[in-house]
Amino acid sequence: MKNLVLPVAVLSLGLASFSFFQQPPAPVAETISSSDPNTTDEVPQDHKLVIYQLMTRLFGNKTAANKHYGTLQENGSGKFNDINTTALQAIKKMGVSHVWFTGVIEHATMTDYTKSGIALDDADVVKGRAGSPYAVKDYYDVDPDLAVNVKNRMQEFEALVKRTHDNGMKVLIDFIPNHVARTYKSDAHPAGVIDLGQKDDKTKAFAPNNNFYYLPGKSFVVPMGYNPLGPLTAPKEDKKFQEVPAKATGNDVFSEAPKVDDWFETIKLNYGVDYQNGRAQHFTPVPNTWLKMRDILIFWTKKDVDGFRCDMAEMVPVEFWAWVIPELKKIKPSLIFLGEAYDAKTYKMYIEKGHFDYLYDKVGLYDGLRRLMRNEGSTEDITKVWSEESRGFSSHMLRFLENHDEQRIASKDFAGNPRAAIPAMTVSATLATGPVMLYFGQHVGEPAHGSEGFSSEDGRTTIFDYWGVPEHQKWMNGGKFDGGKLSAEQKQLHDFYTRLLTLTSQSDAIRRGKFYEMQDANNLDQQYNQRQVYSYLRYTDKQQLLIVANFSPDKTYKPTLRIPPNVLQLMGLNPNQFYTFTDILNQAPTVQTLNVTLAPQSAYIFEIKPKQ
Repeated sequence: MKNLVLPVAVLSLGLASFSFFQQPPAPVAETISSSDPNTTDEVPQDHKLVIYQLMTRLFGNKTAANKHYGTLQENGSGKFNDINTTALQAIKKMGVSHVWFTGVIEHATMTDYTKSGIALDDADVVKGRAGSPYAVKDYYDVDPDLAVNVKNRMQEFEALVKRTHDNGMKVLIDFIPNHVARTYKSDAHPAGVIDLGQKDDKTKAFAPNNNFYYLPGKSFVVPMGYNPLGPLTAPKEDKKFQEVPAKATGNDVFSEAPKVDDWFETIKLNYGVDYQNGRAQHFTPVPNTWLKMRDILIFWTKKDVDGFRCDMAEMVPVEFWAWVIPELKKIKPSLIFLGEAYDAKTYKMYIEKGHFDYLYDKVGLYDGLRRLMRNEGSTEDITKVWSEESRGFSSHMLRFLENHDEQRIASKDFAGNPRAAIPAMTVSATLATGPVMLYFGQHVGEPAHGSEGFSSEDGRTTIFDYWGVPEHQKWMNGGKFDGGKLSAEQKQLHDFYTRLLTLTSQSDAIRRGKFYEMQDANNLDQQYNQRQVYSYLRYTDKQQLLIVANFSPDKTYKPTLRIPPNVLQLMGLNPNQFYTFTDILNQAPTVQTLNVTLAPQSAYIFEIKPKQ
């Protein structure tokens, strides 16, 4: 957190305007055509959700003990009730429209809740003292860790949903369709529901209506070398787990002996694909798993949630999504389906055929921005994203810099400095009209220091362990959520995120505007380093913006930015008019030229208006 000083635009205040403003309108041959390499023909759609992801178990936890492999009693856990009106208003003030409550559904854990009628899990197939939120134990229940009164845990969740709505935001939760915990057994399902696997024919490796895949005649083998709590003794730990016949593991491992780095704590669900026989598809009649998962989604929809972040969506056949999403939208047309996806070749298929509203843009924009933040990449990675990978459907791509799977920007494993996020987050939020996401703690530079237990010191905030998140706790300030314990630098960082996301949520040009890249227009300026400086226009008939980002960690550039006459015409502006430029991101004074000073790791959003 040292020397985190956020740059403010330094601009020439000269009165002379650009010479090109004084040129006559460009001839027809120079106007923008559909073949212009600096833009696309995509018709922008306003999908500018601002999503705040919080790990529910960690968010409201005020305990700061942070004992390695600490228990619930030692290290504490946040509760649904901790996310009160004060907390929600603090989130809302950052421009947030949707809150993704991560880890809501009941999952396997080493914590003993037998007194509450919940079976004790076997630590040999649980990752971490608290357990993975993605090893679901009961699709029809919520995690007991999150309740003040365990017996009233569902009512406490329902109250959180209502509270979030009352504070003007919508609710997203996880849907984990590909796999469940090895100890899966629903004790909270509605009357008449037949549990997963209850009627499976376990003598068959595959059957279209089986919910799981089996390895007949084989018994499950706990991965060699797995120590659930390291040097400590874990509940039921004996290097054994009774599962006969063994079931296929969640990451498509069809062996009774998965490896320790497999998703061995999970079992894969069968959607009618026979993986061991050429992936033959058996989708007619509708497989039983499809029906069960539809009913689970209906259950949560009736709890008044507004959408689902769908875990590992590409590991489930697109045909299922093509069937189930329209089924759910018959019940609640406004439902949002956000898919975790990593194969750029299938993006269009999962959006158009699968009916997903949004997909992760991880392997494209996130990975490219990560390289830039680490001073390893080039802005050409950004160009490739909009011009190739998500061309034509950028409105459907979720942009982010952190989430529960990725390393913290401030960690030594990533950038080592939260300031590196300033240009990258600006691009993430404003490049297109699709949604943007912020992970809790990101806006105060949480570095994820320390080894929590199952999670080693890997630059990530644990999802497996009980833990307090130190820098986030400073913002939380004992439940005031006013940032009272933050340093001056952290307050500046939080203010940057608030200004950016608020602007993103309110700007007409960012929400629904067209895009035009300015790299070619400025490549002759010796002070415009194309590898580290990136600029583009976002515009509608109501608002025109020029967005500039400098990714260099240590170099200041002083280019004279140029907007060609034909591009001005494209935005509906008169090339013969004089214009003013106001950096509305940094709230800087209005100027009449674009002779700019781009500080290291900085970003600027100039609103262009005719000079009065």
